[in-house]
Amino acid sequence: MAYDLEEQEQLATLKAAWKQYGNLITWLLIIALVAYAAWMQWNSYQNNQSGQASQLYEELQKSVAAKDDAKVQRAANDLKEKFASTSYASMSALSAAKSAFDANDLKTAKAQLQWVIDTGKNDDYKALAKIRLAGIALDEKNYDAALMQLSGDFPLDLQAEVLDRKGDVLVAQAHVDEARKAYQAAIDKMTDKSPARQLVQVKLDAIGGSATDAVVVSK
Repeated sequence: MAYDLEEQEQLATLKAAWKQYGNLITWLLIIALVAYAAWMQWNSYQNNQSGQASQLYEELQKSVAAKDDAKVQRAANDLKEKFASTSYASMSALSAAKSAFDANDLKTAKAQLQWVIDTGKNDDYKALAKIRLAGIALDEKNYDAALMQLSGDFPLDLQAEVLDRKGDVLVAQAHVDEARKAYQAAIDKMTDKSPARQLVQVKLDAIGGSATDAVVVSK
């Protein structure tokens, strides 16, 4: 009988607790379930977005191979408009910039690269866009603009390329001593197996050989 009374007390306590907190618990469960459903739906949406973007990017690459710049630009713009949050958007803009450059459409090439810098989600892609934009500025003899693109912080794996491009700009400005230091700093950041190392060494030798007292050019 004592057990029955104790059990009844526990049931009464449970009922009182449910009466006081039942609605709150129910709402918390509903919120949790809704959040889980939203998370699953978001993952499904993201996967679907990535799949569609991948297919469109493949079509863009076919147009690149065919050297059809008009189709390349259309595909890139579609990717940027519809799938801007994916890496494919930045990849397509970089490809479109190269296609436009090869077609001597520098305005479009610069616009595609600037989009990656302003909107891209990946730091490496943004860094590549800056390096390539600096290259166009160098071709246009806009040396200050080129150096501006090469200023600031860059991912470690692209710092050698940045220094190499700085060396090119400094040579064009006839700042040979600074260029020598930039090339040497680029070489110092490369491994012996780096495919670009030999080319940078050739450029360094062409302006007077290695700079044994080289320092990294200020970013």
